[in-house]
Amino acid sequence: MSVKRIGVLTSGGDCPGLNAVLHGVVSAATTRGFEVLGFLDGYEGLLNPVRYQRLDAVSVSHISHLGGTILGTTNRGRFVAKVGGGKKAEIDPAILRQARDTCRGLNLHALICIGGDGSLSTSLQLQKAGVDVVGVPKTIDNDILATASSFGFDSAVTCVVDSLDRLHTTARSHKRIMVVETMGRHAGWIALHGGLAGGADAILIPEIPFHHAKVAAFAKERASHGLASTMIVVAEGAVAAKGQLSTIAPGLRGKGEVRLGGVAEQVAREMEKRTGQETRHVVLGHLQRGGNPTALDRILGTRFGVGAIELVVKKKFSHMVSYQNYEIGGVPIAEAVARIRTVPPQGQFVHHAREIGICFGD
Repeated sequence: MSVKRIGVLTSGGDCPGLNAVLHGVVSAATTRGFEVLGFLDGYEGLLNPVRYQRLDAVSVSHISHLGGTILGTTNRGRFVAKVGGGKKAEIDPAILRQARDTCRGLNLHALICIGGDGSLSTSLQLQKAGVDVVGVPKTIDNDILATASSFGFDSAVTCVVDSLDRLHTTARSHKRIMVVETMGRHAGWIALHGGLAGGADAILIPEIPFHHAKVAAFAKERASHGLASTMIVVAEGAVAAKGQLSTIAPGLRGKGEVRLGGVAEQVAREMEKRTGQETRHVVLGHLQRGGNPTALDRILGTRFGVGAIELVVKKKFSHMVSYQNYEIGGVPIAEAVARIRTVPPQGQFVHHAREIGICFGD
């Protein structure tokens, strides 16, 4: 009898918790008699030269606490599915056929694709090409529909909170305004959660256009009441009213989304000019992606891995693992990537933040 095999890959940006997912996948698959092949460097590992390694209980033991991914990943190459503005691109049919032939040649029962909305959109195209796929949502931005949370988000928020805790002390000592830039291209969940937990005074997110004048007036009002320092958290995708998205580079060779950056510097410059108060800015950048996952992300990642195997066993292909009401289930990938999940400007979370005096600049 031929060996039952499952393939697994990690695609797109890295984030804490990926190795916990791999541990869950391999452990659950092994107990069901599957052999697991891990493809290296995302979908690129499916193409010539085919790059993979066998994963077993030994190779995934004691990796759940490690950041990054032991398989490597990429958001470049021949499978780039995002072309800017959250839009998806069609993968070259020849590339899809080549990947399909690899899966068939290795006698894969299914391919588990761990990635964000772009990577999951690619998995749907593979499904149409003849590869049975199961998706696992991965995003530190927490912006994938149909799942209440994804691993990596809590770790990113914890990084923001730790940074704010450190910056508060120096801001108060020097009576400065501090502007901290977080990740969050289209969704402000990291800035919102991190800002609320870290004691931010103002939070600027993509979903709510802000006014420099209103944020400056807010800081001056604080100073008039003896609150000499102000902490502002701004998501990289936040845009001033009638302003433009702040970018630092185009997509590589015209592919992929533009690189965002510079909004914190812009806000800091405007704040110092409008308030006369010394202002500094800090860009957290990839610090939010790196490091070891929190306990929550280790648990969630492991459960996602087990959930993916359960979907494979049930032959619920073209479905994605989902976390709702503390339970792991599955939803159609097409439903999950139809649009991203953004912060509701009139939602309860923003309302509660406003109730404790946080300024959103609108």
